This record gives sequence, C-alpha cells and structure tokens, in this order.
Amino acid sequence: MQLEALFKQPQALPAVPKIVHELIDSFNAEDISIDEIAKKIQADPVLSARLLRLANSAYYHVSRTVGTVDDAVMMLGFVTVRTLVISSGLTSGFKAMPGMDLGKFWKYSLHAAVVSRWLAKTTGHNADLAFTVGMMHSIGQLVMHAGMPEPMLQLDKQVGPMDPRRLDMEKTSFGYNFATVGAELARQWKFPSAFLDAIANFPEPLATKPVDPIAAVLHLAAWRARAEHNGLNEAELAATVPTEVCAALKLDPKKFLAEMPPMSELCEGMEALLG
Repeated sequence: MQLEALFKQPQALPAVPKIVHELIDSFNAEDISIDEIAKKIQADPVLSARLLRLANSAYYHVSRTVGTVDDAVMMLGFVTVRTLVISSGLTSGFKAMPGMDLGKFWKYSLHAAVVSRWLAKTTGHNADLAFTVGMMHSIGQLVMHAGMPEPMLQLDKQVGPMDPRRLDMEKTSFGYNFATVGAELARQWKFPSAFLDAIANFPEPLATKPVDPIAAVLHLAAWRARAEHNGLNEAELAATVPTEVCAALKLDPKKFLAEMPPMSELCEGMEALLG
C-alpha cells in the first residue's frame, strides 16, 4: 500500500481528544491564552485526572499537592503540561489492535521518552521536545497495523516490532517505514518541523548534515528502550551502544551507560501517562 493510500484508511488514524489537537496548534500560535487552554483541559475529566496524577508523582518532586489544572500549569509550566497532555492523549488514541500488545508498545514508547528527556538534558538540548518525540516516534507502527493489518501481521512473523532490523524490513517490504509514517502523521497534525525532522531522521541521524541533535538523542533513546525490552545485559549494552551517534552529541558512550539512572527511576510516577 502506498503511503498516501495508508493515510486515506479511516481506521489507520488515531482518534485523539480535541484538546490534544488544540495543544498541537498552540505550537504555531503567536498569542496563546494559557488560561483558555487550561479551561479546555479541565473540561476533559480523563486527561485532567491523568495530568494531576502525573503532576503529583515522584517524577516532578513538587513542594505541595497539585489540586487543579491551573495549579499544574503554575507548578510545572505550560510547556511541560502541554507535553504531558499531548503524550497522554496519544496513548488513548488507538484501541485493541491485531498483532500488537499496546501495553508493551506504550511502555517501550515511555522508556524512549524518559531516556530522550534525560539525554537531552545531559547534552543541553530541548528536553520537552525530546520527551514528546520519544513518545511519538513509533506511532507510525500503530498507523500501519491499523491501516494494513494483513501485510503487517505477515511481517511480524518474520521480524517482531522491537527487532532492530524492523525499520529496514518495513522499508524493503513497503517502500517506507514507521518513522516515515510517524513524520507524515506529525506533518498532517501540523506539529512544528522540529518534530517531523526528528521522527523522520532518527533511524539514521548521521545521514543528514548538519546532524539534528534531537534525532540523534531519539536514536540513542530508541536503542536503549529496545535494549530494555529485549533484556540486554551490561556486556551486550556496551557492545551495541551506537558510538558514532554518541560522538555526534559529544557524549561519552561509557558515561551514557554508567550515569543514566535505572529505567524504573527515570519512569517513576510516569506510568499514569499510560492510563
């Protein structure tokens, strides 16, 4: 199926709450009313409840209880609240799907997001952008499973969704892969170009010059999240760490492996994002 045809399949696209689209639009708005956005988030009880659970989680170490959406915006800042609500809205956009364990998929995505944020902070780049693209980077796989279930189930039998060869196998089979699809979804939803570029380029971040640092961060985070999913030990991590991508970020691979906190610590309190 051609990429254009895939996006014409109504069942392929996630159904996300209206507020998520409004928050995405806010990236491109000059004069955004944060009060108005907060009111709209409050009008969605599911997203509000998730946001408050996240704001009060160990992850943010806030000094007092966050009781309302307005409190959350004041304590965490609008940018972080937007990141959390968009990410949370995306996870509810797909229901049960043949051949995909959505629980495992979103756990992997969350791992990629928290590692992206940690790496971005460590290397001096935009941590909220890194977190959002981490949550989104694999969503193309869900679009492909929803829009063309049969061919994707056939491919799953040859190479699983978390296999490092997956992107290449999709490209060979269909002429595009889940990164291309994810970037196209971000384009159609009018995310800023920084999002599209990071998702499109993360499989081969060194192929574009100059190197997009967020794509490089995402490449490392996706590798580390996949390694977590596949249960790699310390020796296997050291043998497979993408050293050239680390070099592009001026990051010592040994330092990356030694200093990154355990995944459980990076994720603490963020499980609320997954519903």
